Amino acid sequence: MPIKYVDFYEVNYTAERLRGCKLWGAYVAIYAPSPNPMHRVNLLHKRRVSADHQFATEADAKAEAGEVAVKLVERRRRRYVFHP
Repeated sequence: MPIKYVDFYEVNYTAERLRGCKLWGAYVAIYAPSPNPMHRVNLLHKRRVSADHQFATEADAKAEAGEVAVKLVERRRRRYVFHP
């Protein structure tokens, strides 16, 4: 599962084959650090993004998931102030 770090946020994004067809879906999960180094806070459980769009290749789905993940973190950063 590819991982990006945007500021303090850990963003996991991936592509998964959709059931019943040969197309792919894009999925994202976002985590924040925790005071306990063995844990992390799950801010956004793994969910399908761009749900109205099915991708022909795994690479296309991963690229879309990565782009959407960065946008979600930006939106969250504007809404909440995070103090590590």
